[in-house]
Amino acid sequence: MTDRKGELASNLARVEERITAACAAAGRARDEVTLIVVTKTYPAADVRILSELGVRHVAENRDQEAAPKAAECANLPLTWHFVGQLQTNKVRSVLGYADVVQSVDRSRLVTALSKEAVRAGREIGCLIQVAFDAGVNGRGERGGVAPGGVEELAGLIAGAEGLRLDGLMTVAPLTGEYAGRERAAFERLMDLSTDLRRTHPAANMVSAGMSADLEQAVAAGATHVRVGSAVLGVRPRLG
Repeated sequence: MTDRKGELASNLARVEERITAACAAAGRARDEVTLIVVTKTYPAADVRILSELGVRHVAENRDQEAAPKAAECANLPLTWHFVGQLQTNKVRSVLGYADVVQSVDRSRLVTALSKEAVRAGREIGCLIQVAFDAGVNGRGERGGVAPGGVEELAGLIAGAEGLRLDGLMTVAPLTGEYAGRERAAFERLMDLSTDLRRTHPAANMVSAGMSADLEQAVAAGATHVRVGSAVLGVRPRLG
């Protein structure tokens, strides 16, 4: 085993222990929570090692990095999630590799995703990104739609050809009433998920929690956690 493979295996084991303990504490089965490893800024070689170690879900947030990396790893049994703010001019490239877009937050993006999914003959999973720090413009500092906009956006996705409404996603906010209150933010997301599933029963995916707060997300009921640095190490600064 190479040094890097050993390092990643050890880190994965620690994250697995954390998720297992969090599930036990919440009275949940371990298989109710899926680990997504966020591989941004790390090379395709690391993605290949992660695949060898059993990881099946990876996430990226910048298309210019993700597209060539995904192409290099196209032969691996991976589900690719796009989790960054997505501009409409990047949709065609992103749908070349992404199976799920977790950052859908506006009607114009729904239209662009649908058009491209149909052109490519694909069905793309979509999560609505909810922003608990949304200002007067209805958008969050790091993307996302205000809670009040979820229902309308869900209807647009559900009715769009080539798209599948899978559920909700959030990032713990740095400002606003939920700043520093990750558990409360994730519990609010679960409330929104319950409301969403009354109209769209299959939209049961809830993506919340990262390296620092995955326990709070599992306790609240998240079905997917997005973990980067706890698996891959502290990221190098982007130049």
